[in-house]
Amino acid sequence: MTGQIYAVVGPSGAGKDTLIDGAVAARRDLRRVRRVITRPSDARGEDFEGITEAAFALRKAAGAFAMDWAAHGLHYGIPKDALTGPGDVVFNGSRQALLQAVRLFPALIVVVVTAPDHMLAARLAERGRESAEDIVARLARAPFTLPDGIAARVVMNDSTPQDGVARLLAALQPIRG
Repeated sequence: MTGQIYAVVGPSGAGKDTLIDGAVAARRDLRRVRRVITRPSDARGEDFEGITEAAFALRKAAGAFAMDWAAHGLHYGIPKDALTGPGDVVFNGSRQALLQAVRLFPALIVVVVTAPDHMLAARLAERGRESAEDIVARLARAPFTLPDGIAARVVMNDSTPQDGVARLLAALQPIRG
C-alpha cells in the first residue's frame, strides 16, 4: 500500500523536476511517479514516458491512469500502478488539475514550488523548449491562486538546488494528526 501522496505544482521554470529528483535521491522511501505525456520521448526535461495521442487515448479508455489532464497542448497521465507499493509517492502535477487531484486523492498534500519571474524566464530559456513568445506567455500564467478549499505548502526555489531540495524535503512531511 502506498503511503502519502504529494502533488508538486507550480509555474514552468520553477524547478519542480530538479527538486523532486533531489528529494527522491535524499529519501529512500520516496518514489517519483513517472508521468505519461503526449510528447516525444527525446524531449529534454523530466524522465517521462512519451507516447502518441492515439496510444494515450487507448490507455485512458482502458483505465490505466489514476488521473489525467491536458495542458499546453499535451496530455498527461499518472499511471495507476505507479501509486501502488511501499513508501510515499510524489508527482509533478498541474495547478489546473488540482480540484480533480484532491477529489481523487483526499489525503493529497499539495506543494507549490515557485521562483521569482527573472529566474523562471532564465530557466525556461535555458531548457530550450519554448520560443521567446512562449516564455512570455508562461510568465503571464505564473501567478496562480489555489482553488477554494485547497491548502498548499509553498517552496520558494530562489537559491541553490541544494537549498531548494532541502526546502522541498521539509515540505514533504506527512500530516500529523
